[in-house]
Amino acid sequence: MKVLVTGAGGQLASELQVSLPPGVQLTVLGRDRLDIAHAAQVQQVIAGLMPAVVINAAAYTAVDKAESEQAQAFAVNAEGAGHLARACALHGARLVHVSTDFVFSGEACHPYLPTDAAGPVSVYGASKLAGEQRIQEALGGRAVVIRTAWVYSRVGHNFVKTMLRLMAERDSLGVVSDQVGTPTWAHGLAQAIWRVVERPAVEGILHWTDAGVASWYDFAVAIQEEAQALGLLPARCAAINPIRTVDYPTPARRPAWSVLDKTTTWQQLECTGMHWREALRQMLNDLETHGEQL
Repeated sequence: MKVLVTGAGGQLASELQVSLPPGVQLTVLGRDRLDIAHAAQVQQVIAGLMPAVVINAAAYTAVDKAESEQAQAFAVNAEGAGHLARACALHGARLVHVSTDFVFSGEACHPYLPTDAAGPVSVYGASKLAGEQRIQEALGGRAVVIRTAWVYSRVGHNFVKTMLRLMAERDSLGVVSDQVGTPTWAHGLAQAIWRVVERPAVEGILHWTDAGVASWYDFAVAIQEEAQALGLLPARCAAINPIRTVDYPTPARRPAWSVLDKTTTWQQLECTGMHWREALRQMLNDLETHGEQL
């Protein structure tokens, strides 16, 4: 099976390569060879490769910068997703597209179902929702949209690696405690995506994160404890203090509650995600053993 992955060099694309199942002929392209914001290039590449499946791991993910770079965010996250969907429709490819918890407002009092109404509160979230809509317009339910949240890995820039650096450099840190979601190890997300690829009958909107819930503060405390146990941080390092969102203003609003309900996804894929703390432990073990390069 020929599979094309966009977003080479990113966290998810790297983990998709590491977890590659047998029988897949994989092509991974970055922006230098496939800029999904350019419709003609997208059509040319997909016509040339003729993949059976396209996994879109390319995205504009600078949440705060998107507030002042709306055109750039929509060019990639909305129009780029639409270009891929139309090319897939034309050439008979299946599209698996990665979206985000930021399509929701964060005002719910229950884990968000795939069928719940969206209501993004940031430009980034609006651009990702627009991408979902472009895909549905071009492919309908034949595409798979996988919403995820709080993704990290041992490569690239992410919350875990930022915390490790700051904890080693500073005496204390303030971390937001009133935003709740679920951390997601990119390796587990990649494995879930391959299960989707192996199941042609799976379609529509899915939710995937690791299991459990946490605030950013909870996540930071766990990072420190697990990293200290592995010797990645000294026994004495930065004190972590809980703060409120209002105490750490950012250009973009974040959902206060972005827990995703994975029940139907776990049923369709016949697997469940591991608890986020165990996933974190495994990722830090990999980081301690192998370093950043995948």
